[in-house]
Amino acid sequence: MKKMPAGEFKARCLRVMEEVKKYRTPVVITKKGRPVAKIVPVDEPADDIFGCMADTVKVVGDVESPVFPARAWKVLR
Repeated sequence: MKKMPAGEFKARCLRVMEEVKKYRTPVVITKKGRPVAKIVPVDEPADDIFGCMADTVKVVGDVESPVFPARAWKVLR
């Protein structure tokens, strides 16, 4: 974790924020050597699991009919 005096942060704040975003490393802002703030990267929201596989399957053939004929089922005998 990087430490930076408040005056330096004030002079370079936009650049520091870009570095935090790019490298995902927090920066502690100090005043008189004591920590007063911490700049951390925002956690990106995870992709929603529902719908993530949409349009990735191609149906070829009849998926509703049973694989075996009804006479082969023990339950129907």
